[in-house]
Amino acid sequence: MTQTVPKILPDGLVEGPDGQIRCWWHDNKDDYRLYHDTEWGWPVDEDRRLFEKICLEGFQSGLSWLTILRKRENFRAGFADFQMEEVAKFGEKDVARLLQDAGIVRHQGKIRSTINNAARALELKSEFGSLAAYFWGYEPTPEQRPETLDHATALTLGKTDVSTIISKDLKKRGWSFVGPTTVYAFMQAMGLVNDHLEGCVCRAKVETARETFIRPTGK
Repeated sequence: MTQTVPKILPDGLVEGPDGQIRCWWHDNKDDYRLYHDTEWGWPVDEDRRLFEKICLEGFQSGLSWLTILRKRENFRAGFADFQMEEVAKFGEKDVARLLQDAGIVRHQGKIRSTINNAARALELKSEFGSLAAYFWGYEPTPEQRPETLDHATALTLGKTDVSTIISKDLKKRGWSFVGPTTVYAFMQAMGLVNDHLEGCVCRAKVETARETFIRPTGK
């Protein structure tokens, strides 16, 4: 993987090797920049991807997302591609297997949390029709969001009132490793908000995708 030293611009933007202006946080690492351009912030309504992401955000706690991103294929292999029905069936042999898997983050609490959360996700799916319907039901209203996210706000915005509400509800339903900061990172990545900075080449594209995105509805 190549890396270009970012050319720092005002307002938390960087210029990539292709001359495009982007948010600063991918640090112009090839795989991280690709994730920024093609995944982060684009609206998602696929339950498998939503479940995968909220689980991986839980694994990220105390680590960098880049660490998790580079292990993501190993996580998918270890956790049955994050098919909720399959993960919910995992037992002690699976926990032992995953604790021996050097390709993932071998944290017993987070492994057990993912198995537990699979069962809880199935309960949400049964109640709301899909995980997507549940999570998109919490999409912030315009009044709950700044019109644009500036660099200073982005550096300090680790959680919001909405992510706190979701976190509390999930914990009440038996989920774990879903604190407000984890939930907000999930919301950013799955497109419930558009936190690409003003001036980033992806901001307008993501906003257009959000405008045309058909919000999932429940039962």
